Order: sequence, then structure tokens, then C-alpha cells
Amino acid sequence: MNPDSSVLNGTVDIVNEGHLNGTAGDSSGTEEGKSFNMMPEVEMCQSVLPCHANHKGGLSAGQLLKWIDIIACLAAEKHAGLPCVTASIDDIQFEETVRVGQIINIKAKVNRAFNTSMEVGIRVVVQDVLTGVLKRVCVAYSTFVAKPVGTQKIRLKPVDCLTTAEDHLEYALASERRRLRLYNEDAFTKLMQDSHLLKGVANGKESSQISTERTRVQSIELVLPPHANHHGNTFGGQIMAWMENAATVAASRLYGTYPTLKSVDMFKFRGPSSVGDRLVFKAIVNNTFQKSLEVGVRVEAYDCEEWTRGKARHINSAFLIYNASSDKAQTQTFPSVKYTSKDGQRRYLAAIVRKRIRLARKHILSSKEEGPLSVPWDKSNQAYLSYNNVAALTVLAGKHGWEVNSSQPKIRVYMNEELDTLSVQVEMHVTVSSLQAFFLLSDLSLRPSWDRHYSSCEEVQVVNEDDKLYHITCPAVNKDKPRDFVVLMSRRQPCKEGDSYIVALRSVTVASVPPDPDYMRSEVLCAGFLIKDASRATCKVSYYNQVTSGVLPYIAGNLAGWSKSMEETASSCIEFLENVTDQKICAF
Repeated sequence: MNPDSSVLNGTVDIVNEGHLNGTAGDSSGTEEGKSFNMMPEVEMCQSVLPCHANHKGGLSAGQLLKWIDIIACLAAEKHAGLPCVTASIDDIQFEETVRVGQIINIKAKVNRAFNTSMEVGIRVVVQDVLTGVLKRVCVAYSTFVAKPVGTQKIRLKPVDCLTTAEDHLEYALASERRRLRLYNEDAFTKLMQDSHLLKGVANGKESSQISTERTRVQSIELVLPPHANHHGNTFGGQIMAWMENAATVAASRLYGTYPTLKSVDMFKFRGPSSVGDRLVFKAIVNNTFQKSLEVGVRVEAYDCEEWTRGKARHINSAFLIYNASSDKAQTQTFPSVKYTSKDGQRRYLAAIVRKRIRLARKHILSSKEEGPLSVPWDKSNQAYLSYNNVAALTVLAGKHGWEVNSSQPKIRVYMNEELDTLSVQVEMHVTVSSLQAFFLLSDLSLRPSWDRHYSSCEEVQVVNEDDKLYHITCPAVNKDKPRDFVVLMSRRQPCKEGDSYIVALRSVTVASVPPDPDYMRSEVLCAGFLIKDASRATCKVSYYNQVTSGVLPYIAGNLAGWSKSMEETASSCIEFLENVTDQKICAF
């Protein structure tokens, strides 16, 4: 792509991955052969100048999106040898604020090529000139499509030389990301079918304070030659920058000041526009959450004739997520909103569904490495571990920011994301006494009878009246080995009226249950039940789990919308608790 004038302030280089890894001196093969096989990486360096900054002196997100689109297109065309256009950009999480005077480094390379499309991975880091410290700003994944010349059929050559462990990982994950992209529309449609159950559950009820109509923004831009790329179409990065501007204005109308753009939920390009087109940007706040809000932006294009007739082409849509500005982030949440029309209701509910899918994509595709979560079990630390087990669950349950993700009679599922930690809560209303539910749920040996995620649960050691160690086995997921867990179960009865019954779980290491080669040893950091009276004959059972890599495979489908495993398990739990005979209730 022809960069806009701002790119002249920096440099763009095309380098070979082998050269970057110090292998350019390898004498095997010809220079021509090496050039074909090495994965091309395109690198851009930019000094952030005042003309690139927003009113706070930070790099404008719109400007960064321009640079990302340029570098990704150059990498795609280097691989394809043909003109390429942006089809979509996956979610982008902005992790670091870039200031005027710092240096931006952007690298892009093709991770994997499919038949006619390819995934380009982009990594952005910022360097402080004085200290030389590097910090990651964001990672992005763009999908590009090669444009055929005439009637020529396009079949992209594969990325067939993977030189590093990271290359192999990104190549493998590219296929999974593509699967999620293709499934995204179906998942959204499926979740929207059940979204009517969310009406009035979260903020956004009719009694809420601010109408989303107050945030509506409409802006127009005329596409001029400097806004066009070398294909004659409007530069995709420029469209994204204009969209970001309209979205920020809409968000500021609700917030009373300028919030911080935290992430972008998948730009999707539906069609081209060209020089002379009028682009109309329509932005509105769709919904607010505890610490974030979603703005939807729609782009419509008109040529001269279409402009006269009022007939628009819908060429782009995106959803931008804003957080409270850094000086208020710890003390202020966004005001709740209400919808005033059927379309407003649809947008409100769709924002909840998109947040759920976005959360799923983020955590399913995360390659975050966890350190050991289990702690050694022995007599000397049993009192501390038991206290810590109960305290951790109590703290988790008391966190602010739980937001409903699904709702059905007697069952609601909530999510809570704090930094990169995801927690789930399943709330169940059960027609039994809280004491009976407590005894049944604290006997983990009964759990395989109602929870299909438990293949077996064997007692390892009775510590005392309220603490036991269990060895749990779980079925295989996604062709992996079956998993197993060794957990400490600590139960507590209420100290006073109104308190909850507690059944807490966490992983421990026990010498008598070493890892089994037939199982993948996994860990639970914090999980369990809080049980509280709702009336004399009913209770509310809330299950919590701070999601770890070992737990994620069992709830991933539920998060992404292609299964209802949590709701189904909750239904089984309710049926078990309400139908169990008194003879099965043990005194532990």
C-alpha cells in the first residue's frame, strides 16, 4: 500500500526472518532459494510527533491503525506477489499508551496462507528514547485477500518455511483463529436467539439514567486522492482512523470527558470505496458495563449519483471498546444507559453478546503461560491452606464487576474479567434447604453423578471434620489426554444468621498422588460454592471458578456460544439437589 504522508517521517524495511535470527550466513542453497523460502517480515519505525498525537499528548489510536494497516498490506503483498486488500482485522487490545517523542516499531509477517486469503500477524512495541526500554503496545491479526488480475484464479503459495518455535506456534494458531472468525457470525446469531432472556437483567433497564440517543454522532468525509491507496480504493487505515474519531466523540458525550480506547472488536470491510465518494460515519454508544462501554460505528459510502438519490452502500462496521480514562479508572464506572427504540434494544443486547464472544476469543487464543498453581500439602501448613482456600473463595465472590452473560429460569451465568484473569459465576435457585444443599455439595464423591465434567472423584485423605483431599479425573477435550486434579476441599458452616455456607476448592500437591502419564495434570486456583437461604424451603447456590488453563477447555465452548455446558451442568445440579433422597445425605 502507498503510505500516507505521515509515513515519510519513519522508515519501512523488508527483511528476512532468517537474517533477523542470525542465520543469513548459512551457505546451504542458493541466494534465490533462500529468498523464496524465508518468511518475509516487514518492519516500520516511526518517531511519534505532535501531528500524530491526540489532545492528551498520546499517539492517536486512529493514526496507529493507519500504520498497522499499511505494514500488514506490505507483508501480504510481499508473500502473494499481487495487490492485496484488507478483509478484516481481529480484536486489538491496546496495552500501552504511546507518548510524543517515543519511537514506535511495527513488525508484520504472514503467519499462514489459505486458498485465497492469508493471516498477517502484527506486533507493535514502543521504545523510550532516553531509557531504551521496550514495551508491547498491541498484537493484531489481519486477514488479507489477493486481488486477481483479470480472470486469473488466485491460489496463494503456502507459508512452508517455519524457522522458529514462534513461527510454528503462530502457524498452528492461525488455523484456529480462522475457524473462530468463520464461526463468529453463527455464534453471534445463536447467542442473540437467547438474548431476550437478558432483558432487564443487567444495567440498561427502563429506569436507567441516560438514553443512548444522546450519544448519537454523524460525520461525513469526502475521499480525496491522498486518502486512496495504490489500487485506487480508499485506504483502509484512513477509514479506520475516521471511524475511531466518530466513536470517540460518541463515547465522550456519555462520559463527559474523553475515555481511553482499550480495544477494537473486529473491523470487517464489506465493500470498497474510491476517490470522490462521500463517507458517512454513524456512531452511537450501544451499552455500558462496569468499566467499559461499546460504541458501534457504521460506514456508508455514496458516489455522486448515489448521493443525489440517497442510496448508500454499507462498506464497513466496527465496535470500539472504551475504558475510563486513567485518572478516573480506579474510582469511576460508566453511567448505565437505556434504549428508547426496538433498534436500540437490539444494539443493547447485541453488545452483551459481543462482549461474551470477545471474552471467549481472548482467553481461548491466549498463549499465556501460568506458573505452578498448586501448593505442597503437609501437616505443617494444613491450617494455613484451609484458611487460604476459604478466604480466596470469599474474596472472589465479593468482587465487583460481575456481569450477566446468560439467563434462563432458575439459572444465571456471570463473568468477571480483571486484568487478564477471567472468573465465572453460575447462580442457581434450588427448592431445598441450604443445609441439605451444603451437605450434598461438600461430598465431592457424589459430584460425578450430576456433573459430566467429573469422570471420577476419589477421597485421598480426611484431614479433619471440615477438610478433605480428593483426586478428580475429567474426560478428554479436543483430542487431548484426560485431565486430573488433586484438590483440597474446605467447607464451613455459617458463623451467624445471614452468612453463607462455603465449599471451597483449590489444587494441592500430594506425594501419594503423583502425576499419571495417562492424564494431563491440571490445576484449580480458586473454585467452590456459596450457599445462602432464600426462604425456609429454598436457597441460592452460587458456583465460582477463577479460570485457569486446566479449566478453560471445559468451559471454552460455553464462552464462545457453541455449547451450553455450564447451564446444562447447573440444571443437572438443581435436579440432583431437589430429587436426592434423605438416605443419600451423609454427615461427612
